[in-house]
Amino acid sequence: MIQSVRKAGVVVAATAAALAALSLSPAEAADAGRGPAVTHIDLPDGFPPESIAVENGTAYLGSRADGDIYALDLRSGRGKVISQGPGTQSLGLAIDSRRRQLWVAGGVSGDARVLDLRTGAILAEYQLVPAGSPAFINDVLLTPRGAVFTDSVHDTLYRVRDGRVERVPLTGEWVETPQYNANGITTTPDGRAMLIVNSTTGELFRVEEDGRATRADLGGQIFTHPDGVLREGRTLYVVQNAIDAIAVVELDRSGTAGRLVETLRTDDFDVPTAVARFGDRLYVPNARFGVEEQPDTEYWLTALKVDRH
Repeated sequence: MIQSVRKAGVVVAATAAALAALSLSPAEAADAGRGPAVTHIDLPDGFPPESIAVENGTAYLGSRADGDIYALDLRSGRGKVISQGPGTQSLGLAIDSRRRQLWVAGGVSGDARVLDLRTGAILAEYQLVPAGSPAFINDVLLTPRGAVFTDSVHDTLYRVRDGRVERVPLTGEWVETPQYNANGITTTPDGRAMLIVNSTTGELFRVEEDGRATRADLGGQIFTHPDGVLREGRTLYVVQNAIDAIAVVELDRSGTAGRLVETLRTDDFDVPTAVARFGDRLYVPNARFGVEEQPDTEYWLTALKVDRH
């Protein structure tokens, strides 16, 4: 079990003027006088989010219900659906800024698609796992060698390169379980490999391009139900959905060792599943897995004011 460890600091409250400009409402920090300042940002009712990608102040979120893509201006608080979904899930998201494209992991449908960020049009679709077969295409990472997708029910990554799908088996020290496995994915600080968390074992792995995995030495630390991840320099944020927390880990350059330095918590979390940064805040979608999805079910982002590491 991860203990809550917070660095000493003063909560900086958002000003009333700033909140009015954003049309947002403040939420209390987890503990008075400690922890990050928190802002609560409403999403449309009935829009169950899972992942988030942010560029130039716009957050993109996918619906677990029907795959719609919602674009939210983090400065104004206004948003709209920019792409109608195919009726299946939109989970992990990654932005290709140069091509103005959004890559989308398709969850249980076993597929992926690429959208034009300007028009919302589907530019390409890839069936990573044969249709009708078990799959959970969970997250995506864009690398110089292609887009890499995790599949939480197979010990396999899928790389899309030059319009072709390549299977990359996870080998080495990777541990496969009958439950959910490969989930959040990012690069190592040295940029030479990938980092992937295992949802069931709670372990972090450095994974080479060929799928060979090495367990990261975190001093015995494991994560409780890890989900989405975000790396900034040598700092890795690991969202832990079931315990409403984000672990903050300092890594070595290779991503083979690290230590837990902080755990972020707030009462505004309700099954957080991913994290992205804009400015001095981390933006976290709340999936609310324990709540029945209805047209009037409320969903939101939690914004945490966190200094850069």
